[in-house]
Amino acid sequence: MVVEILDAKSQKPLATLTSVTPASTILDVKKEYRKIKTSLYPERQSYRLEPRGRSLKDEDTLSSLGLGAKGVLYFKDLGPQVGWTTVFLTEYAGPLLIYPIFYIRPSCIYGAGATSEPYAKAVHIALACWTFHYAKRLLETVFVHRFSHATMPIMNIFKNSLYYWGFTAFVSYFINHPLYTPPAYGNVQLYGGLALFVVAELGNLSIHIALKNLRPPGTKLRRILNPTSNPLTCLASLVSCPNYTYEALAWIGFSVLSQSLPAALFTAAGFYQMSIWALGKLRNYRREFKEYPRSRKAILPFIL
Repeated sequence: MVVEILDAKSQKPLATLTSVTPASTILDVKKEYRKIKTSLYPERQSYRLEPRGRSLKDEDTLSSLGLGAKGVLYFKDLGPQVGWTTVFLTEYAGPLLIYPIFYIRPSCIYGAGATSEPYAKAVHIALACWTFHYAKRLLETVFVHRFSHATMPIMNIFKNSLYYWGFTAFVSYFINHPLYTPPAYGNVQLYGGLALFVVAELGNLSIHIALKNLRPPGTKLRRILNPTSNPLTCLASLVSCPNYTYEALAWIGFSVLSQSLPAALFTAAGFYQMSIWALGKLRNYRREFKEYPRSRKAILPFIL
């Protein structure tokens, strides 16, 4: 069997593989092409049947793709890659370290005597919530998440870190400012927001554990997420990405308890991005699973 590799953008010939068989997978093709282009490790390579088509899965065999005795694959260089775990640990470690810097009110930021000003109760609770959230994310990255892709473009580590680290400084600066104004409705607003934050964080963790249990270790198996015996997973019957829904609810709770406009802007930005991801995942689920429940929305029950 002969497979010709063409550049997806220019459609110029790049290589001709003669050592593959109909039973060979896309991963085998990647390994063979690396023998020709040693700098292109498998995670950096993407193949499709059409120049603008979807990337093929590593486990797809050439015969299952309908390639005959002489087939054609279109190649795209994904650029330098970095592990998902590395990206997540980097982007989440920043907020965990940056937020407390503003909490101690250094004189170089707030001026001399800032630490002598009293701290509102909401300031202490906001620190605890922020620390809990990002400590949880770090632990989930190490012990819970199973990624369908091993790597992502290396530029993501800079973009994601800039987003999380920048918003952390923005939110923390105002909440920890000596002139910070406590919640207008006192303990009702403070503890109401805190209750929403805690429930949403537990719900988010519950969904992540349920997603982990859907995929056996070392596989890329994809299955439909359905509610489990944990009542906090019931949201999965209404939306395709309940972890995103809980994430948004947690930050709404944080914004309420802290009565912080920067926190609300962070929440809005995060919800916008998660909505885009959720809509994309919903489309993929409906395309991949014919039995996927049509009543499920992406991120907001009955709405979006």
